[in-house]
Amino acid sequence: MSQTIKILAVGDVVGRPGRQILKDKLQGIVDTHRVGMVIVNGENSAGGKSITPDIAKEFFAAGIDVITTGNHIWDNSEALKILDEPALLRPANYPPGLKGHGYHIIDRKGFRICVINLQGRLFMEPIDCPFQKFDAIYEEVRDRADIIIVDLHAEATSEKRAFGWHVDGRASVVFGTHTHVMTADEEILPKGTGFITDIGMTGSFNSVIGVNKENSVRRFLTFTRVRFEVADGNCKVNAAVFEVNKEGRTEAITRIIT
Repeated sequence: MSQTIKILAVGDVVGRPGRQILKDKLQGIVDTHRVGMVIVNGENSAGGKSITPDIAKEFFAAGIDVITTGNHIWDNSEALKILDEPALLRPANYPPGLKGHGYHIIDRKGFRICVINLQGRLFMEPIDCPFQKFDAIYEEVRDRADIIIVDLHAEATSEKRAFGWHVDGRASVVFGTHTHVMTADEEILPKGTGFITDIGMTGSFNSVIGVNKENSVRRFLTFTRVRFEVADGNCKVNAAVFEVNKEGRTEAITRIIT
């Protein structure tokens, strides 16, 4: 039997309630599933948008190995102060010249693991192509990494699914973020890539995707400007554990809702 490592990917952490439930639950999840590495999407962790230096420090102190983000990383100027941190990623396919890193390679339990952060384009900003950006990064890292993991921060399920087929056999794992709704389509693709369209969110489910439900309903009823606020209550962690072997193939996927 080949050597494997279990990698935990946690869905978008929304505000203080999301940070608190993650703090409360993370060690239990790690122990129960014998997790060897933790990735968390933190782009909504600061009041629902972006991240701050203090929150990043809090995440790393809690045992999180890599923080991924998405389109909201640019919404708080405080985030720009920490984009030089190699383990705090922003989507790699933003135009050249922007601050920050789009991928990071770390060693865990004898595995060289590359985490790549990409962003979709359908119903989002028309930035550079995530498919072609993956191709370019893959050529840079293929000889330096045993395992390649992609957080594809995207709106459209079709784009995420197409991306999974595009990278099958090259990426070890592709998980989607951004929609805050966990999908039930976890699958190991024919060439060994573990795939799930979206791993959901970590925060209040007494909400509309993490924000105050009354304000969200009012927005849909009136189509007027409404202030969105982070919701609290009925907090849960959405995540997935991917068991990956030394050859970079996923052997098992477990969705987590707790």
